[in-house]
Amino acid sequence: MPVLTLDELREHARQRLPGPVWDFIEGGSGDEHTLRAGEAAYRELCLRPRVLVDVAAPDCALELLGTPLASPFGVAPMAYHRLVHPQGETATAEGAARAGALLVVGMFASRPLEDIASAGGPRWLQVYWLRRRDALAGLVDRAEAAGFGALMLTVDAPQVARRRRDVRNAFALPADVTAVNLNPGLTERTHRATAGSSGIEAHAREQFDPTLTWDDLSWLRERTRLPLVLKGVLTAEDARIAVECGVDALVVSNHGGRQLDRAVPALQALPEVVASVPESCPVLIDGGVRSGVDAAIALALGARAVLVGRPVLWGLAHAGAEGVGQVLGLLRSELLETMALSGCPRLAGLGPTAVSRRPPLRDHPWPPSHGEPSHTASTTSGGFR
Repeated sequence: MPVLTLDELREHARQRLPGPVWDFIEGGSGDEHTLRAGEAAYRELCLRPRVLVDVAAPDCALELLGTPLASPFGVAPMAYHRLVHPQGETATAEGAARAGALLVVGMFASRPLEDIASAGGPRWLQVYWLRRRDALAGLVDRAEAAGFGALMLTVDAPQVARRRRDVRNAFALPADVTAVNLNPGLTERTHRATAGSSGIEAHAREQFDPTLTWDDLSWLRERTRLPLVLKGVLTAEDARIAVECGVDALVVSNHGGRQLDRAVPALQALPEVVASVPESCPVLIDGGVRSGVDAAIALALGARAVLVGRPVLWGLAHAGAEGVGQVLGLLRSELLETMALSGCPRLAGLGPTAVSRRPPLRDHPWPPSHGEPSHTASTTSGGFR
């Protein structure tokens, strides 16, 4: 049977993957409040459709930092794709290329950058700021040589937050899954399982540089010809500083709920970030998108494109490159349908007036009884709440 929703793919992936790997992918930091709030934020909004508009041929193609894309979807940077499929990031790249979607390759990819690039398709490289600047510089040089189109620096991780699922599982990488684009000495700690700790968290505390400030961006800006994108911005204040520092694009993101717990949901932060930067600085969003309708809401609030994380790994675990293509294809088809039914045949038509906040559900049973007891929803069951 065809897969009709991302939830179906999620269940297929959950059944395939070992419990600790599933927890590593799905888990968040702290009480996982931000993890839950990221998806819930989309449910608080609804669309205001327009009618009597020619929607015979809706089109969601766009250009992003000079790169044409078939849709405003991209694969968010995630580490170690070989945890869920033997071909890892090369399969992800093949699926993304077939869908005409942007691929953001993580610094901790488990396949060589050059192999990933051979799949074709638009691609960027994501990096963290390491204590070893020479390692960071070497990756940047390789990305330029391999035809990557931009460099994305994640700025919300001076250290990796405590993720309790990983701590309980004493999670560490298996020996055959490594960050192959870095010197093995830099990632050795990720393979060391210790009771009551996470190998991923311990590695980050060893290798990530917590002294990074805005002043350091000039070094990276001068080190590469590639456009520079900052990922992890949630406030107008930081967005304005980023533009002053010569950043070319921003990603509104709370790291999928995996860093600061109780951080503002990305969707909630999006409008203020968009309003604080010039139109020449595209703003992307990452986290919580689980349908084409969600994407339409983010685009209406000002996002130029949407990065998708966990669902891509669900597709990869389910069916490799084909599964990744299913995820991105499903999102694109849902977005096009949403655009048509909303009377917005072009992305430019999706603006703030296309979105409305959903009124809270009432405390009493539905439908209303108009003073008489309801025969369709009992007060004991509560009806819809």
